[in-house]
Amino acid sequence: MQVKSRHHLRSDAVSDLEAELEDKLGVAPEGDVYERVEFEEADREVILIDGEPQVAFFDEEPFLTVRGANAYEPEKRLVTVDAGAVSFVSDGADVMRPGITEATDDISPDDLVVIAEESHGKILAVGRARVDGTDMVGDEGKVVDSVHYVGDELFEFTG
Repeated sequence: MQVKSRHHLRSDAVSDLEAELEDKLGVAPEGDVYERVEFEEADREVILIDGEPQVAFFDEEPFLTVRGANAYEPEKRLVTVDAGAVSFVSDGADVMRPGITEATDDISPDDLVVIAEESHGKILAVGRARVDGTDMVGDEGKVVDSVHYVGDELFEFTG
């Protein structure tokens, strides 16, 4: 991913970003330097916090990256998958009901969510919910569309 532009965020933009992530995910990112990075060919922007790509914009909505979610451990909008789903989710597959062990009840359709594995709680992916969190556990059907995962070009990007 070729960087098109890179600039520091103003303090009011940092405050707005921190408030939005606190509201959505129950996390409070902290850093000394916040930079917004735009890319040449990708229709995506990333926020570097102290040089680490911890926030990205998905359809113009700021949300933690996989790296950011592993750094801050979100408490909201969290979907947990069993060991059998880990390799699929890590490769960018959408999440199916049978692989889900639990989901927080604050999830609504079209919300961005973080997807964690159940044994260690590591975040594997970011996705967009298709159903409410209360309807995620079950026997069949796709319930989360993957938008960012371990090993994709956003994950591999280094500031």
